[in-house]
Amino acid sequence: MHLKLKDSPIIVLVGFMGCGKSTVGRLLAERLGWQFVDLDEEIERQTGLPIVEIFEREGERKFRDLEHAALVEQLHLAQRGRARVLALGGGAFAESKNRERLETGGVAIWLDCPVETLWERVSQGASRPLARRREDFEQLYRERLPHYQLADYALRSDVLEPEAVVDAILKLPLF
Repeated sequence: MHLKLKDSPIIVLVGFMGCGKSTVGRLLAERLGWQFVDLDEEIERQTGLPIVEIFEREGERKFRDLEHAALVEQLHLAQRGRARVLALGGGAFAESKNRERLETGGVAIWLDCPVETLWERVSQGASRPLARRREDFEQLYRERLPHYQLADYALRSDVLEPEAVVDAILKLPLF
């Protein structure tokens, strides 16, 4: 990744489902005075469908295509000087075409959290199509982990409260 926040003011939060990307992202954007965008919410807004329904109707591949298009749109907005904090869906950073697009600027921060904690956080909700069986969930985590490790920075999001994670992000040499 390239640290070009002056040219492309975008901080991208990456990590597995349940790591706190949306919570931390909203707080971080508020502190910076930037716009916050949750990429999954943006896809739902654009399609008028919940993510789970997109998966059921169209399949994961179609969702990944929609996700990539939404990411490209957000990067273009940042390149035009519209500063933003972007929370990616759990699988977005695992897609090489997304990571390649992120090479154009900004910074990626991985919110690292143990898989056991992630399962506790997300297993109760029905809105996560890839969190239905613990064995599958843990396998998917293991598959995505090497991709998350490619982020510019990593911060533990299980041992700190969200505000403390934001404080840690703001102490990074980003600007």
